[in-house]
Amino acid sequence: MAAITRVMGPRARWRETTVGEYGSEFLGTFVLIMFGDGAVAMTVAALNQSGRGEELFAAAGDWMLIATGWGLAVALAVYVAGGISSAHINPAVTLAMAVFRDFPWRKVPGYMVAQVLGAFVAGALIYLNYKQAINSFEAANDITRGELNSIASYSIFATFPAEYYSNAAGPFLDEVIGTALLVGIVLALVDEFNEAPRANIGPLIIGFVVFAIGMSFGANSGYAINPARDLGPRLFAWIQGWGEIAVPGDYGNVNGYMWVPIVAPLVGGLVGALVYNFFIHNVLRARAPAAPPPGRVPEEVERPPGYAGPESDE
Repeated sequence: MAAITRVMGPRARWRETTVGEYGSEFLGTFVLIMFGDGAVAMTVAALNQSGRGEELFAAAGDWMLIATGWGLAVALAVYVAGGISSAHINPAVTLAMAVFRDFPWRKVPGYMVAQVLGAFVAGALIYLNYKQAINSFEAANDITRGELNSIASYSIFATFPAEYYSNAAGPFLDEVIGTALLVGIVLALVDEFNEAPRANIGPLIIGFVVFAIGMSFGANSGYAINPARDLGPRLFAWIQGWGEIAVPGDYGNVNGYMWVPIVAPLVGGLVGALVYNFFIHNVLRARAPAAPPPGRVPEEVERPPGYAGPESDE
């Protein structure tokens, strides 16, 4: 019993180490995928197979459901993990923080692994919960899992390029733009020199940012904007029989696609952070008043009436 308490108790020593931060990133990303992929599973398979609706992908309406689900998913995930690890829940954010905000490089691999694992486990639980709906959807639409006609059911878990692309360049650009917007605005929201949101509404605003990205940039590539969000569930989909649709990501019009939602968000996050630093953060720092020497009253501080200076020790 004592051994269990040492490991599982609230005062367990590992909770004070980076392991506690990795656990936070794992759970935060798990929450993100549960609500995000859950919304997609509802849209693709569950609603139209449950008798609660018959149309699949009724374009604007379904996309609104998906974008709303992902926006709320991000907000809730940040609320869950923000107090311990600042809720990166995204390797693109972790990399940008390491390059531009002095986040310790020694923590980067652990954060990224925890994020991918959290996404993988969440993908597995989503499949377990919606397995009957997915099977029913595939049977009703004569879908053979692993063939091109299974992209719809596979899309519950990971992203794919729009049919109007013939190579990866367009989706790559779309992911760079979307992730640059995400990371740049996140940095603005947490910048102590800028107008940071008050009353703990920052996570909700970040959720709105993801919603806006989905509504404005979602169709081209499915707006992964997060390597862990795509890779973890993609690997699970591969294990469950989606085969080359999942890994390496062969879709007919674009093949070997799986590297795009991994590499492009990492590049986009760096671009977004660089642009925000150049135009905003460094300007704010340059304009910030210098801290006065110890014991000296800043000149801009208004002195009260009758102020005669500090008392003398003499």
